[in-house]
Amino acid sequence: MVAFMIHFHKNHAPKFIVVVMAIVILTILIGGCGRQAVRIAPPLHVMPAGKKGLPRLGYTIQAGAFADAENAARFTRSLKEKGLDSTYFVARQGLYKVRFGNFHTKEQARARAEELRKDGTIEAFYVVSPEEYAVAQREARGEAYLREELVRTARSFLGVPYLWGGTSSEAGFDCSGLTMTVYQLNGLDLPRTSREQYVTGAPVDRSSLEKGDLIFFATKGDKVSHVGIYAGDGLIIHAPGRGKMIRTDLLAKEYFIRAYVGARSYL
Repeated sequence: MVAFMIHFHKNHAPKFIVVVMAIVILTILIGGCGRQAVRIAPPLHVMPAGKKGLPRLGYTIQAGAFADAENAARFTRSLKEKGLDSTYFVARQGLYKVRFGNFHTKEQARARAEELRKDGTIEAFYVVSPEEYAVAQREARGEAYLREELVRTARSFLGVPYLWGGTSSEAGFDCSGLTMTVYQLNGLDLPRTSREQYVTGAPVDRSSLEKGDLIFFATKGDKVSHVGIYAGDGLIIHAPGRGKMIRTDLLAKEYFIRAYVGARSYL
């Protein structure tokens, strides 16, 4: 058999290669068509079940102080146009600030901030260290502390206007922009879109939800299109849609039951 294959290869190499390639391609096609369809098509890097965790943020820059959410959103957009990943947050009731960047060292963050101050993009600034985030306290204070901080941060946005497309020209909080910001403000680098967030976390049963877990819904078709953060006691905090405020809702509502896709944990 081996001798035949060697002889065949020498005398019919082109035909032999074509036949082998055809067999390989046919095998792939049969295997692909035979698989059961799934609701959400995962990307290349899906976190396996049971393995949780997100990258921690490094040093970030904090700047600006606004009494109006739309002004904070406008400033956020100007930073994004300069290639800076930025988000605004509620520093205290009636005051919004902006954080941006993710630097390995304090020196890198400060140097970039000074550049932006010189060209007039920002004025006063503050470099936020990784040790200042709630995630840095998890080992000392426990996971429950971090989960409470995630919910507390989410609650600070209640009543803030929904502004479609947090990374578009209409900068503001859409549903996934809210969840991303909540996690980043606690030192965890959550991906931007709801679909990326869905495939990054570890699956959680609906009956086992804990504070800070994210809950995903398919409100348009059968793909993930909405996300909120579980606040405990059957409540979800989310940005519901254009023209509405960020609010809490009961997860037991028929709308959420019907659109429910799954929940994910990152801790």
